[in-house]
Amino acid sequence: MVCPHQGRQSKKAPLGSNFGTLMGACMADGKKTTYSPSFKEEAVRRYLEGGRSYQQLVGELGLKDKKTLREWVAKFQRGESLLLFYSGLSRSGYYKWKKSAPKQDSNEDIVEYIKAIHSLRPFYGYRRITTTLHREGLIINHKRVHRLMQQLGIQSVIRKKRRYVGKSGSIVFPNLLGRDFKSDVPDKKLATDITYLPTSSGFIYLSAVQDLHNNEIVAYSLSARNDLELVLATLARLPAMPGAVLHSDQGFQYTHKTYQERLSSLQILGSHSRKGNCLDNACAESFFSHLKTELFTDNQPLPKDETIALVEAYILFYNMERFQKRLGQLSPVEYRERLAA
Repeated sequence: MVCPHQGRQSKKAPLGSNFGTLMGACMADGKKTTYSPSFKEEAVRRYLEGGRSYQQLVGELGLKDKKTLREWVAKFQRGESLLLFYSGLSRSGYYKWKKSAPKQDSNEDIVEYIKAIHSLRPFYGYRRITTTLHREGLIINHKRVHRLMQQLGIQSVIRKKRRYVGKSGSIVFPNLLGRDFKSDVPDKKLATDITYLPTSSGFIYLSAVQDLHNNEIVAYSLSARNDLELVLATLARLPAMPGAVLHSDQGFQYTHKTYQERLSSLQILGSHSRKGNCLDNACAESFFSHLKTELFTDNQPLPKDETIALVEAYILFYNMERFQKRLGQLSPVEYRERLAA
């Protein structure tokens, strides 16, 4: 079972299209049914993928009628605000808030939007929530957001950091990257690694390649086995990149002769970290750390197929929506497309 990534993403692709827990998608509230943000995302994604009618999806998803699904799809295709689309806020209330002057916004109004953002992205701290509000047109001081979050008891998950001090170099590839993770152009400096992900029926393994120009995940594969085929499947998603450097640790897959030959066929130069020193490959390690912290907020493992769907959706979200300070508060795809314009 290998699930390869299909190349670089366009900003027009569905945003975050599987992200969030797919279990327990809707909750009964008296006679009214309220659907979670993740359920709406999944429903829209399935329709936009094609091959199924509204009627088929209504039965598949357990919706009451086609009207609800049509409204979700129409909202998404109009490009409405993520806050409006996913939070369940009324359209009139949202636009009244957005058009009003910043000083007219009461704490009660802002609290509702902080709650909506936290519901959609529970791993956001006060800085990222402040930036999200800015992107929605509301200029608000980060101290005010921090204070309101404290009153609400909302906080982000703090990632655990590890330190390694290995010094043994590789006999296969030199360390061409040398912890210089900056690149002025795309497709010149890449980093790759493998991580394990728990499921209710054992582990699955994620192999990913990251472009250090904009931190975009440009190729990935998922497999039930941590073997050479997993890495080769990931490389198969890359085009030829004459002169590019692909950095990795010294795992057995990355020292294998077949791996070296595949890099050569792609005109890519191999680069290795010092043994046992993850700081030499800090960018790839950081991506995996964010994925695990932000995606698996519940310690209860999910079935394998649901875990795969969540990981694929997170990578789409990471590339297209997850803004980064280093990129001027743009997502990797936004940053790449702005420079190319």
